[in-house]
Amino acid sequence: MSDRIYNVLFLCTGNSARSILGEALLNHVGEGRFRAFSAGSTPKGSVHPLTLETLATAGIATDGLRSKSWEEFAVPGAPVMDFVFTVCDNAANEACPIWPGQPMTAHWGLEDPAAVEGTDFQRRAAFAATLRYLRNRIGAFVNLPLASIDRMALNSRLEGIGAMDGTTTKSSNVA
Repeated sequence: MSDRIYNVLFLCTGNSARSILGEALLNHVGEGRFRAFSAGSTPKGSVHPLTLETLATAGIATDGLRSKSWEEFAVPGAPVMDFVFTVCDNAANEACPIWPGQPMTAHWGLEDPAAVEGTDFQRRAAFAATLRYLRNRIGAFVNLPLASIDRMALNSRLEGIGAMDGTTTKSSNVA
């Protein structure tokens, strides 16, 4: 088993829900093999309260989570990413910064739970569903043979993960 730690960046426009869920979940289940981050093209400036509640209910740490710009990860001295996943369609279609290190990219589009209107139950259910979809995708991702798979095959697998249940689009877009 490799001692390599892979850096993963989850991107969304507002960085208050989906990308934060991805960051926290991968840090939780990654067993020290992954270091996850999240950011947004136009960050809201705060994490959605139901994001924090959903994570806490699932037993996932929320310490240090914050809404931030993707520019933090495109400057000298920033962690070099191995993977960048967009989790909203808007971010996937935006012109992203040039990421140092030429990370593998894939689009894992999900509906925005923060945009759901309705009862408290319906809103909480939307966040729980988003966490469930991310758990399935991240579970598939962390079980890929990253050290032994070639770049083309890995790209195909990452796109396949993005097409799993809950996807917002059937076509894969690359960040």
